[in-house]
This record gives sequence, structure tokens and C-alpha cells, in this order.
Amino acid sequence: MTITRFSPFRSSLSDVALLQNRLNSIFQDFAVPANGPSESLTAGGFVPAVDIYEDTQKVVVKIEVPGIKQEDLDVRLENQTLTVKGERKFESEEKEENFHRIERRYGSFVRSFTVPQTVNTESVTASYDAGVLSITLNKKAEAKPKQVKIEVGSAPTTGATPKQVEANAA
Repeated sequence: MTITRFSPFRSSLSDVALLQNRLNSIFQDFAVPANGPSESLTAGGFVPAVDIYEDTQKVVVKIEVPGIKQEDLDVRLENQTLTVKGERKFESEEKEENFHRIERRYGSFVRSFTVPQTVNTESVTASYDAGVLSITLNKKAEAKPKQVKIEVGSAPTTGATPKQVEANAA
């Protein structure tokens, strides 16, 4: 007779993994960012997605804020910290009880990012198009890479052969 160990989760391991992934995604918004204090999240109704990229001339921050009016956005740069605040309001002619499903998130948000020292804080521009807020932070002139052309030539020769140089040294 063979003894078989009973495991209640054996047949539903994929269900447990799915549940774990869902719980992780729920708590991920409230976790401390992995990159340390350079970005902070403040509790709010939702957290908009952000893309940040950099090239030799600038740093660009793009934030997805669909459904938010331009005048409801507040962008500030203070002490090397870029802060973006906004609020998406629930506006409807229908009563909330009449909805079958409400999946979009509403409420206020605050996103803060530490700006590198290489950024010129006097030269910041922002634009808003199709629900995407783009903030361009130009770099300081001394932070931009410089190319210096160096001419490569042959070493000057004295016309002496190696044996003559050896004889003169002795």
C-alpha cells in the first residue's frame, strides 16, 4: 500500500500564484520606491503612470493624466524637487447608483521627483496634449558633453639612428 500525502493547494497552485500576484500589485503602489528617495508617492485617489528619459540636452518627464483639465494641474520645481499635483473629478449627469461598473479612478494625486544637479532649474517647460503632460528640464551648459577635435601627428624626429643615440648616451 502506497501512502500519498494530501496537499490542499496541489491542484490550485496556479490559483495561489494568481492571488499572490494580485496582492502584490495592490500593495505595490504603497511600497517605498526601489530607487530610494528620488521619487515619492503620496496617498491619493490614483497614481498616474510616468515615463522619464534623458538625452545629452535634457531630461523629459511624461505623465499620463487623461480626463484632467490643464487648469487642474499644478507643476512646481522647488529645491531640486519636481512636484506634480492634480485631481480627476467624478463628473456625471447620472447618479452613482445607476452605474453598473466604475473602474476608472478618481481623486487627487501628487508625484514628486528629485531633479539631478545637472538640470538648469531656470529653463523648464511643460506642455499638455491628449492627456499627457510633458515636462522638459534642460541641462546646464557645463553638463552637456563637449567634443574637442585633437589632431594626431607623428612625433618629431631628430634624424639620429638608434645606434647613434646609444653612442651619445654612453
